[in-house]
Amino acid sequence: MGKKNDAKEHAGEEKKTDVKREVLSWVFYLVFVVALTYVIITFVGQRTVVDGWSMDPTLKDGDNLIVEKLSYRFSDPKRFDVIVFPPQGAPNEHYIKRIIGLPGETVRIDEEGTIYINGEVLEEDAEYGFETIQDPGRAIEEITLAEDEYFVLGDNRNNSTDSRTEKVGNVKRSTITGRAWLRIWPLSDFGVLKHQ
Repeated sequence: MGKKNDAKEHAGEEKKTDVKREVLSWVFYLVFVVALTYVIITFVGQRTVVDGWSMDPTLKDGDNLIVEKLSYRFSDPKRFDVIVFPPQGAPNEHYIKRIIGLPGETVRIDEEGTIYINGEVLEEDAEYGFETIQDPGRAIEEITLAEDEYFVLGDNRNNSTDSRTEKVGNVKRSTITGRAWLRIWPLSDFGVLKHQ
């Protein structure tokens, strides 16, 4: 009788130990998944949704994108990269625009909508730089970018709030979230985004 009770107690203790191990393994797994997700979202990439038509025809309203953050940890943004950043004074908003002017350059847009970089006409890809700019905004006067600033425009030049406005202005390097890299939705347009 005593041996049976001992065996039952021993089996009960083993069951408790197995349950503890199972709970601990699940806790460890969940902590690992949360930590990995945090690292990926903070340092590698994150999903974002395009809201509006300012990047048409390159990006459409509702497009789902992966923004990659890794390359800008090792190299500087390049001209024509499509970047994501918060506008001045609105850290929880995110804009998506194309880099036109690089640090140290002078940008100007004349009355005919021609873009000049350091006094020379900017040659753009015909897929997105075809629309004549009707409002040069603050770029009607030369804008000289600081060593940590970029000048950005939407591809839909006449329907975009971008560096031509005071609301956006020059974009500081430190505020750039990342580079729009991959369109994941709609599936019919799935693919890596073209940067010239």
